[in-house]
Amino acid sequence: MKRKSRFGINNLPRGTQVEKSTKMKENVEDGRASIYQSVISNTSKEMTCFSDFPMPEDFPNFLHNSKLLEYFRIFAKKFDLLKYIQFQTTVLSVKKRPDFSSSGQWEVVTESNGKEQRAVFDAVMVCSGHHILPHIPLESFPGIERFKGQYFHSRQYKHPEGFEGKHILVIGIGNSASDIAVELSKKAAQVFISTRHGSWVMSRISEDGYPWDMIFHTRFSSMLRNVLPRTILKRMMDQQMNQWFNHKNYGLEPQNKYLMKEPVLNDDLPSRILYGAIKVKSRVKELTETSAIFEDGTVEENIDIIVFATGYTFSFPFLEESLVKVEDNMVSLYRYIFPPHLAKSTLACIGLIQPLGSIFPTVELQARWVTRVFKGLCTLPSERTMMADIIKRNEKRIDLFGKSQSQTLQTNYIDYLDELASEIGAKPDFLSFLLKDPKLAVKLYFGPCNSYQYRLVGPGRWEGARHAIFTQKQRILKPLTTRALRESSNFSLSFLLKILGLLAAVVAFFFQLQWF
Repeated sequence: MKRKSRFGINNLPRGTQVEKSTKMKENVEDGRASIYQSVISNTSKEMTCFSDFPMPEDFPNFLHNSKLLEYFRIFAKKFDLLKYIQFQTTVLSVKKRPDFSSSGQWEVVTESNGKEQRAVFDAVMVCSGHHILPHIPLESFPGIERFKGQYFHSRQYKHPEGFEGKHILVIGIGNSASDIAVELSKKAAQVFISTRHGSWVMSRISEDGYPWDMIFHTRFSSMLRNVLPRTILKRMMDQQMNQWFNHKNYGLEPQNKYLMKEPVLNDDLPSRILYGAIKVKSRVKELTETSAIFEDGTVEENIDIIVFATGYTFSFPFLEESLVKVEDNMVSLYRYIFPPHLAKSTLACIGLIQPLGSIFPTVELQARWVTRVFKGLCTLPSERTMMADIIKRNEKRIDLFGKSQSQTLQTNYIDYLDELASEIGAKPDFLSFLLKDPKLAVKLYFGPCNSYQYRLVGPGRWEGARHAIFTQKQRILKPLTTRALRESSNFSLSFLLKILGLLAAVVAFFFQLQWF
């Protein structure tokens, strides 16, 4: 369902001038998420798919947005889900019923084709996410009111056509900022990226060419990150992140490089900087009619376009404010899901987090736990206990990730998945598997921690989970092996070289004896 929103392309601040380029607002709808045409997933297919439905083996490891949509359609058809979805429907309001304290029910008002409808539901999941309402802090950019060029939020960017020969300033250093800057740098005269704090940049390709998250997200690696002293962990992270290229030399080194912030995933950004097509700049101090002045005193003239890749804020206009309070872009939710003060736990927020990994396995486990709470199969602790947990988590999160617009919802990936799985009895017991299925236990602990692991035991157990774990390498390599190769003769050649080397050593030895 679409949700009603007050922020759209038609009421951006005066001077935005997006109407000059109709391509920029192509398919951008008020109140709905928007992506640019070239978006590729940052998490690989084996770490992204639903836990009981692996992606087709011929799908690429990192998916274009159209390919991901195809997977969703295959999934919906397989499980006959379309009949449960009301398309082109806007949720106007979700309110407690008068007897909520006993029934826990909600009255939901929707609008479709100009007609309003009311319905009563036993429970509600809010799944609108946090990438809908653009955050454009214009008050932080003195002089923006006199800037004569175009400026707009990255949400409205679609493709690079129409930007040929322009001087473009991209403000921000997240994934969208980097993607857009790289793409525009192939058409524009010059692209600048302005960043306050810098960022680590990673490639999607990791050891031996495998997807980064298949190597990074293992239980063993997660355990090391949890138990090693912070000083050692910081040193290891610094070395790991600079293995590809030295971030300091490229002007990208994070200001506080030891905070566990989400890195940028971009395979092209360093090379575009190396080409000179992109130049990294410090924070914008002031804007004039045609130029940008940066805090280090440098000035870039003839700026034509500014792209604000400054993130998103979120709100729930269809909910009463007292239900889910948003303060400083943060919400107080138990395990990032449940409002702690409700008499009945029949309202849940799904996906209102930013894990250091794929969002899909995360929200799937959230939904599995939530449905069991709704059914009364799992119970929540007291309001006091939930509030104490919320405060503790916020303090820990700020310590690990820092407090900024983009990090307020960030969580440790495997730790959070295990917490949710424990609530429903789906967390795999490593020691138990070590005794009865040691091969699987090794895969669980040292292999990638993907969603199949949470279908091995407990409610919703899937018979194909073990097979999916053991065949994931096959699905990774399948789309890569598009060229038939002859069987390599490296072994026999290597063996022959060793024999020749041994013979050469023997001959040399005898010659040496003759010499003496």
